[in-house]
Amino acid sequence: MTGLGRALKSKKLTPSFITPYQISEKVGNVAYRVALQPNLSNLHDVFYVLQLWKYISNPSHVIHLDDVQVRDNLTVETMPIRIEDRETKTLRGKEIVLVNVVWSGDTGESMTCELESKMR
Repeated sequence: MTGLGRALKSKKLTPSFITPYQISEKVGNVAYRVALQPNLSNLHDVFYVLQLWKYISNPSHVIHLDDVQVRDNLTVETMPIRIEDRETKTLRGKEIVLVNVVWSGDTGESMTCELESKMR
């Protein structure tokens, strides 16, 4: 996800590559038009040749998804298990208390940073 966030911010793909894409046409001597996914529609689809790497297929790149029960409103039920850490940040003279929460759900365990007041 980090690479995706940086790509959307900088308007180009980052060195940590998002995913393989198909080259749709050659534009000039050193640029290629790439077929991007709809969620990347805000990116310009022409890339300089040095920003692209040839993809070599590898069976370990295939991700097998588990069965996840998704509700009609496209949400998954998660429950907080424990609070791992607590830290106080000072922003513009205000103290904000953040906690690292470990969540459990159908997708396994994950950790997020939440406001302490929200978790009470």
